[in-house]
Amino acid sequence: MKLRKGEIISLILVLMSFAVAWYFYPQLPERIASHWDARGEVNGYTGRFWGAFLTPMILVVMFLVLVIVPRIDPKRENIEKFRAHFDRFIVLLFLFMLYLYGLTLAWNLGYVFDLMKFLAPAFAVLFYSAGMLIQHAEPNWTIGIRTPWTLSNPEVWERTHRLAQKLFKASGILALLGFFFPDYFIWFILIPVIVSSVWAVVYSYLEYRKLGGLRT
Repeated sequence: MKLRKGEIISLILVLMSFAVAWYFYPQLPERIASHWDARGEVNGYTGRFWGAFLTPMILVVMFLVLVIVPRIDPKRENIEKFRAHFDRFIVLLFLFMLYLYGLTLAWNLGYVFDLMKFLAPAFAVLFYSAGMLIQHAEPNWTIGIRTPWTLSNPEVWERTHRLAQKLFKASGILALLGFFFPDYFIWFILIPVIVSSVWAVVYSYLEYRKLGGLRT
């Protein structure tokens, strides 16, 4: 199986995460802060090994899923139509995970900073980029707003994704406000993306009914 350019870059990022874990492992404390509440206060810990290597392991699983699943998608020919956008999003997703991992390591190495302020821009970029990917997504079983109604009717898919791309881009802009209002960070992150997701699903059903149902 030949890897695409975006997949090769993603694999390099996965390997980098293991290199970072190996390098900083001796410097990390025995108990690693691994979870923060909505106010940015630590409320969960894990052991040093898992604190250092869990994220790299998760990245391995993510890489395998994102490489294999699109290739076995029943509508993989449609994925190829927007593959360049998908590949860019994959790289950005891995950079996002590495960024979160870096913040966690920095915190446990003794650096003091407002975690919520540093998280907000990352989520903003991720959500906005998801909107850009959705904007170009063609009907498939792997990426996008995949409901029974969008997958049954190409016109429902088109209309739903036309709305969803705007909603997720708006969620990205709202997430950025968490940088300026860190005490309300969790609300700027969770509420917009949850509302956007639910709205898109409901909208797909309503459009399906409006168009009269199945149209493969």
